[in-house]
Amino acid sequence: MSTRPKALFAMLEEHLALLFPEPLLRRLDSLADIDVTLVAERFDDPRLALAEVEVLITGWGCPPLDEALLAAAPRLRAVLHAAGSVKSLVSPACWERGLLVSSAADANAVPVAEYTVGAILLAGKGIFTLGERYRRERAFTLAEVHPLVGNNGRRVGIVGASRIGRKVIDLLAPYDLDLCLSDPYTSVEGIRQTSLEELLSSSDIVSLHAPATPETTHMLNRERLALMPDGAVLINTARGSLVDTDALVAELKSGRLSAILDVTEPEPLPPHSPLFDLPNVFLTPHIAGSQGNELSRMGAAVVDELELLAAGSPLAHQVTYDDLERVA
Repeated sequence: MSTRPKALFAMLEEHLALLFPEPLLRRLDSLADIDVTLVAERFDDPRLALAEVEVLITGWGCPPLDEALLAAAPRLRAVLHAAGSVKSLVSPACWERGLLVSSAADANAVPVAEYTVGAILLAGKGIFTLGERYRRERAFTLAEVHPLVGNNGRRVGIVGASRIGRKVIDLLAPYDLDLCLSDPYTSVEGIRQTSLEELLSSSDIVSLHAPATPETTHMLNRERLALMPDGAVLINTARGSLVDTDALVAELKSGRLSAILDVTEPEPLPPHSPLFDLPNVFLTPHIAGSQGNELSRMGAAVVDELELLAAGSPLAHQVTYDDLERVA
């Protein structure tokens, strides 16, 4: 590969300016031969010179990198993804070609972890339930002490030592929380490791950070949700498929549990879903990941990778075929 490889943007054009603001575009242009005004939203665009492309800089909305694309781009050697998961992007043909694949998932993990930490602290303080009560009753008693509220020593269970799960643990370190972790493959130094069942039965707040795989589908089913103590809060910023929605709705309708859900199954929810109306549910529309000015963090990660690639150095955030089974 030349020191200034021929590169092409492949994503939804609407995201380009947020991913690569002007300073990043200038840096990228110094590293690669790229037309910064050309963005491929589909690969049959007649403006594209795919036969010359060595590096694809991809993002949300990029078409799958299938055999037809690879045949049209014989010089393609690397895919630098300015987003998180590459599961739906990279086809088996890409691995057979031996393409280098990199993801900005680490950069995207930062806002998800920040959202999660905020949700944990607010849930522990009773913000969601007490705020809803105040909204409903339009009054409160001054100096009333809520005995079940507070974050001093509160038990928080982290399900999955993924990059986001580990970041959440790091960000929670300054707080006086009692953290525990359940992950069948990975441990975190200094954090008590436990089974999923023990974590669920002993935690005041449970935060999900496992990948979506056949093994994790509905990992929180009716039986496991029943293990959570009365008044516990479930936070899901991972994937909706980790939770049996019907079983969760039943628990929430009983008033026994509360939930903070940035992801659901299905997604978006149907308009008639009871989750919209339950007072003990706080819903957000899949916004924990990078939004607005946070996208430029992912763009910067891609430019860093391109710099390593142009210098012939190993990529910092390479994704391999074996990684796909254990990442989101």
